[in-house]
Amino acid sequence: EEFLSLVKHSGVALADHTEDIVPADRLLYELRDVTATVDSLSLIVASIMSKKLAGGAKGIVIDVKTGAGAFLPKLADSRKLAELLVSIGTHLDRKVSALITDMSQPLGYMVGNALEVKEAIATLKGEGPQDLKDLCCELGAELLLFSGKESARNAAIETLRGLLHNGSALKKFKEMVKNQGGDLSIIDDPLRLPTAATRAEILASHSGTLVGVDALAVGRAANLLGAGRFVKQGTIDPAVGVELLHKVGDHVQADEPLAVLHVNDATNLKQARALVKEAYEIGEGPITPRPLVIERITED
Repeated sequence: EEFLSLVKHSGVALADHTEDIVPADRLLYELRDVTATVDSLSLIVASIMSKKLAGGAKGIVIDVKTGAGAFLPKLADSRKLAELLVSIGTHLDRKVSALITDMSQPLGYMVGNALEVKEAIATLKGEGPQDLKDLCCELGAELLLFSGKESARNAAIETLRGLLHNGSALKKFKEMVKNQGGDLSIIDDPLRLPTAATRAEILASHSGTLVGVDALAVGRAANLLGAGRFVKQGTIDPAVGVELLHKVGDHVQADEPLAVLHVNDATNLKQARALVKEAYEIGEGPITPRPLVIERITED
C-alpha cells in the first residue's frame, strides 16, 4: 500500500518484493538449488514474471543481459529468455518489451556499491558515462511508448536525454529519496558515501587497443574485495570495488593505469589484482565495441 501510494503521489518508488508478494518464489528457488534446476529457463521465467505481474504494472520493460558478465552469456539463450518473458506478459494483457543488452564488458566504469551509487548520481546530473546514459534512455523510451506520451522511439529517447541534462531527472530522484526517508545531502555531496582506505592501480602490460574487458572477471574481483557475498551470511563492504579507467576501443600505453581497486581488506588483493589484469585484453586496433542494445523483443 505504501509503495502504491508513493507511485500515485510522485510517479516513482523503489521496493523489494516482500513475503506477501509471490511468497512461493523463495521456496521454489530453494528447491531449484537442491535439484540442480537453477539454470532451468522455464523456472527462471516463472520467477521473474511472477514478481512483475504481482506488482500490478500494466507496462513492463525488462533488461536481458548477454555476454561474459550475464547470467546467460550466450545470445541465443538470452533471446529465448526475452521471448518467453514478453510472450507470457502479453498473454496476460500486459504491455511488455525486452531489450537484450551487452554485458561482455561492465556497464559504466564503476563496480561496487558506493562506487555505483556515485556513478548513478552523476548520470542523473547528465555527467555519467555515455553507455549508462544511453541504456537509461533506451529502457525509459519503452515506458514512454507504453504510456502514450511518445509515439516514436527516437523521439522518446531524445526526450529522456533532455531530462537528464536539464536537471529534471535529478530533481525527481531527490523527490523519491525524500519520500522514502533517504539522506538528500548525499546526492548533493556524493563524497559522503563510504570510501575505501586504500587504492591499488592495475597497469597495462604493453601498448595497444583494448579489445576486451571481461565483465565476469571484474565482478569476481569486486566480490573478492568485499563488494559482494560468497555465502548468504557474508557481509558486504559498501566502499570497495573496481573503478575502470578504460573501456573497449580505447588506446592505452604500456604502464598506463587501466583500473583502480578500492580496498579495505587486502586479504584477497593479490587474487583480485590478477583477475582484473587478466580481464583486460590488449590487441591491435582500431576496434568497434559491441552495440549496447543488441536486440529489441516485442510481441509485434
